[in-house]
Amino acid sequence: MSPLSRPSRFRRIGLCVATGALAAVTAAAPALAADPQPVDQRGEAAVSAPAPTPDELSASALQREHEARQEAQTQNQAKPQAPKRTYKGRVIASPYLLLRDKPTRSSKVVGSVKYGTVVNIFCKTTGDNVDGNNRWYLLTDGTWAWGSARYIENIGAAPRFC
Repeated sequence: MSPLSRPSRFRRIGLCVATGALAAVTAAAPALAADPQPVDQRGEAAVSAPAPTPDELSASALQREHEARQEAQTQNQAKPQAPKRTYKGRVIASPYLLLRDKPTRSSKVVGSVKYGTVVNIFCKTTGDNVDGNNRWYLLTDGTWAWGSARYIENIGAAPRFC
């Protein structure tokens, strides 16, 4: 076999480095070509929290997102804000409803709510099936935690999706 037909070790390393550099530039190109950061009325870059991924359904992550939105709203008091809709429900689990940190039956229990208690609901999502119902409500009373919609009766309109 001729020495020119087989690439040398240094040629292979150089080819790998060049391929990696090309991949890095290609991956960074959409970020560099994207629109610039939005600017608010004062000419400062607008700061916004990144949207959570669909699999990021922990109550604490949604709480942080909600608090960031509230903080941004308090900073922009010049604009009139529409009132936030609140949703309510009554616990029908006897003797109490277990609250969890994620909308799954196997997630960590973070608290409980007694039968008949009226709770504030932030939003709903789909999760583990509980007696034929796969909806879970994010409750905002004291601690942000998930409760199965199977054991919470709506008072008024059904909550929005998260």
